[in-house]
Amino acid sequence: MIRTLLRVLGDEHARPLRRTVALMTAAAVAEGLSYALLVPVLRALFGDAPADAWPWLAGFGAAVAGYAALRYAADLSGFLVGTTLLRGTYRRLGEHLTRLPIGWYDAGRVGEVSVLASRGVLQALSVMAHLLAPFVGALVTPLTIVAVMLAFDWRLGLAALAGVPVVAAIQAWAGRALAATDAERHRRDKEATGRVIEFLQAQPVLRAGGRTGERFGLLDDALREVQRASRRTVLAALPGVVGLTLAVQAMFTALLVLGAYLAIGGGVGAAELPAILVLAARCADPLLSLADMGGQVRGARAELDRLDRLLRTEPLPLPRVPVEPAGHGLVFDSVTFRHGDRVILDGLSLEVPEGERLAVVGPSGAGKSTLLQLIARFYDVESGAVRVGGVDVREIGADVLMSKIAIVFQDVYLFDGTIEDNIRLGRPDATEAEVRAAASAARLDEVIARLPGGWAAGVGEGGALLSGGERQRVSIARALLKDAPIVLLDEVTSALDPVNEAAVHEGIERLMAGRTVVMVAHRMRTVRRADRIAFLDGGRVVEEGSHDELLRRQGRYAAFWATALTPAPGD
Repeated sequence: MIRTLLRVLGDEHARPLRRTVALMTAAAVAEGLSYALLVPVLRALFGDAPADAWPWLAGFGAAVAGYAALRYAADLSGFLVGTTLLRGTYRRLGEHLTRLPIGWYDAGRVGEVSVLASRGVLQALSVMAHLLAPFVGALVTPLTIVAVMLAFDWRLGLAALAGVPVVAAIQAWAGRALAATDAERHRRDKEATGRVIEFLQAQPVLRAGGRTGERFGLLDDALREVQRASRRTVLAALPGVVGLTLAVQAMFTALLVLGAYLAIGGGVGAAELPAILVLAARCADPLLSLADMGGQVRGARAELDRLDRLLRTEPLPLPRVPVEPAGHGLVFDSVTFRHGDRVILDGLSLEVPEGERLAVVGPSGAGKSTLLQLIARFYDVESGAVRVGGVDVREIGADVLMSKIAIVFQDVYLFDGTIEDNIRLGRPDATEAEVRAAASAARLDEVIARLPGGWAAGVGEGGALLSGGERQRVSIARALLKDAPIVLLDEVTSALDPVNEAAVHEGIERLMAGRTVVMVAHRMRTVRRADRIAFLDGGRVVEEGSHDELLRRQGRYAAFWATALTPAPGD
């Protein structure tokens, strides 16, 4: 487990972690050795000169004080290292998640990462602060006491030593028996978490369907499966707990019988026998606690293994020597991209000169949004290259690439804070005047004026307290404040009402001025503003040219344009 922990956190944490484990081991050995002094204490007390016990009692007190000091240092080190490791783990996990391809975040991963980032990391890293010291003590202290018993009487020591493989075998057997149920419990927990998220996200659909008064069947089923998995875990743990208890009690009984036999035969002094039995009793308590601690350690290790697998997921590689792009033109050079088994882009070639506006249109699933995502390097291409300023995006540093790109998506996510907080994400060091100017350019100032708190008004989680059009205005203000030379627009007005669409269009016009723009759009008002239009179908550019040129050709774009202008039945 320590090796896995070091692999997860990196070598820089190895020294403090090993020092903490060494302190815990030393404290456990000191505890066992302090109990060894009970033998001469009891021998003197039950002997002819009880006063001879005073020096041994003083030594016992000093040994206990030394053990207490070591235990304090070990516990303190465990808390400090645990806190440091927890902070380092969250930082490394966050950095790693930002480097994973967007395609990695499928629906099933939401629940998995949610459980791991909340309960999983805390469970795995709390071992250092709360569990490792007693666990090391439960293993090392009994072994130290057995070594002491061997020193005082080899027969009783061997009898105690014979129980060690029995306890180890029971622990291993119990661990194997629980491994399958632990995995099932984790799987059910992940599924239930996903169902809870789905239940919350599905509230509009459930309410629109008049199902507010009934339970959500999928969530109920998932929670019942969690309950069943928990019950199976408890039942699987019982044989190990009972077996360990019986084994420890049998060992103590065997030592008691052997000690009595040796005492009757004169092989062991009557004063020494109680002391050795006290030592044996001190072995029993930590051994019995192993069953409970073993389950906690096993759960923490399982979470640590899951964290390790997540951190081993191959991220988008960083360039060894980042190259600075010379300009802001865009080139797709024979790009092929797959998502799973499906070919999204098939040998696509396209060029967007610096300062030009390109509109990308086509049927659903043609790969339009994928173009934008490849420019921002949310994915890496399978073959070919995407170039910004003549440089492959894979050779540009992530910070440099993102500093040159402003993205406005159709679905805008706002963080739970004020409008100003969300605008400042575009450029955190912007002045107040610059933030206000960006908001005004996006026509967000009129939204702020009617909010109860003005600039200090909260937007809610995900921007839930704002309408879709208002969220789009925040997104545009954020992009304006960023002032990046390349702008990517993805269906930003497709679901807006006329008032918000007019306001958003005005903000978009200001955003696009003098920049390289790639826009995915269905609204013809947006498409006509482009310098050039690329019609995608089947992952390829099937037509390319200006609006008027494409209409004269009477090809796919002309048919698309005619369909868009045809009013729906009943209009």
